[in-house]
Amino acid sequence: MNDAVKPTALRKPGALAATLMVGVAACCALTTCTPSVSSLEKVRKTGVLRVATVNSPTTYYQGPDGPTGFEYDLAQGLADKLGVELQIEVAASPPAALDMVRSGQVDVAAASLGVTALRGQHVRFSRPVLTVVPQLVYRMGTTQPENLGGLGGRLVVPAGSSQAEQLASLHAHNPGLVWQESGDDDSEDLLEKVASGEIDYTVANSDLIAINQRYYPKLRVAFALADSQDLAWAFSQDRDPSLFDAAGEYLNSIGDTELARLRDRHFGHIEQVDTLGAVALATHAQTRLPRYRAAFEKAARKYGLDWRLLAAISYQESHWDPAAVSPTGVRGIMQLTAQTALHLKVADREDPLQSIGGGAMYLRTIIDQLPEEVAEPDRTWLALVAYNMGVAHLNDVRDLTSSLGGDGTRWLDVRGSLPLLGQPKWYKQTRHGYARGRQAMQFVGNVRTYYDMLVWLTDGSNGSTRNVPQGVLMTPAIAPPEDLMPSAEQILKIRSPIL
Repeated sequence: MNDAVKPTALRKPGALAATLMVGVAACCALTTCTPSVSSLEKVRKTGVLRVATVNSPTTYYQGPDGPTGFEYDLAQGLADKLGVELQIEVAASPPAALDMVRSGQVDVAAASLGVTALRGQHVRFSRPVLTVVPQLVYRMGTTQPENLGGLGGRLVVPAGSSQAEQLASLHAHNPGLVWQESGDDDSEDLLEKVASGEIDYTVANSDLIAINQRYYPKLRVAFALADSQDLAWAFSQDRDPSLFDAAGEYLNSIGDTELARLRDRHFGHIEQVDTLGAVALATHAQTRLPRYRAAFEKAARKYGLDWRLLAAISYQESHWDPAAVSPTGVRGIMQLTAQTALHLKVADREDPLQSIGGGAMYLRTIIDQLPEEVAEPDRTWLALVAYNMGVAHLNDVRDLTSSLGGDGTRWLDVRGSLPLLGQPKWYKQTRHGYARGRQAMQFVGNVRTYYDMLVWLTDGSNGSTRNVPQGVLMTPAIAPPEDLMPSAEQILKIRSPIL
């Protein structure tokens, strides 16, 4: 008889039992008999936290020192707390990031995601990480609409976006409202199209609009569609909530104060420079900066600085004019005082090469004097305070900040105390007395903004300065292809009522 068809009655009982046990074990391996691994355990065992995000100056982008962005920094903090590596997956759009977390491709979606009722049916949202205002944007020089019923042109929003959901919810009260949803454009693309006149309107979040108004001076806000909207992280509803809970504990543990500091790091300076200032910088980057760029680069290499930071300081001080003289007597392209120039052995403050070299040495000295516990980027921002009003007054305001319960190593806390140096009640408590703290606060904000603009106006690949379209600066998120850039002369042909 063929062994394959022998009756089981002829088999040994022990062999039968062993066969059954192996079969059961095999079935268990393929079904739910194997203990499931929680989402948090899976992240810890693999050693990787997978996060879907989007390229955006409000979320994630490659900065001069590597990846950065508000939500990137937050996600890095969560990965550090879990003791794992952060793995970024760049999605084409926020809705695409949501799809990635729903399908299990990633663990978290952190992509400037607006919290909506419809989305809440499919994902778990964390506590809000940011609150924004959805605003309708139009182009300067056209008629400002007063409400959704008064639109006189083409309104376009990204497909599947929270803005599209908002318009759909408002349609019942505005039956004549018509809009288009673009699957090829994100919010920044549409803001650029409004600025260039390709479309008439779009709806975007207030934080993104404020950033892009520096680069697209013709953008204008007509009105808000809602008082506010929460942005949050998204997690899959199909998995256990262990990772969701761990993320919630992390966001709660850093607290509102640390969140505020992180928001300030990325957004605290975005409204420092007005439209005229943005256009002026674009013009001067083409007409004045090329004369002094080599000097900035040489000084930066010598003192271990970013040349664009030196250039930003110089632009704030003199608009790159070596003959500039302030009402208080400071002179030159870096606006050195006579005493500082003497200390730095700068013989001629109006010589741009000497002035730039002296300013770089001075900034480096200040940075090195700060205590080790002052970390970047706060270290640089506090050094800028001292560059503007002196190390002694910086020490005063740091001490005053600590005495008031703040953190003297943090720019956000120190910034809040700077105006107090102009009030007798407070400056009488300091060693060195009165200082123009508000001016220093404005100085740092402007330099930060100019630095951001210069980073994205300069092409890191070949050292050239980007040519900029009419009245438009480059946005930090995504640069257009080089073959779409205009000629060098276009920056001087800005057709703007401002000019």
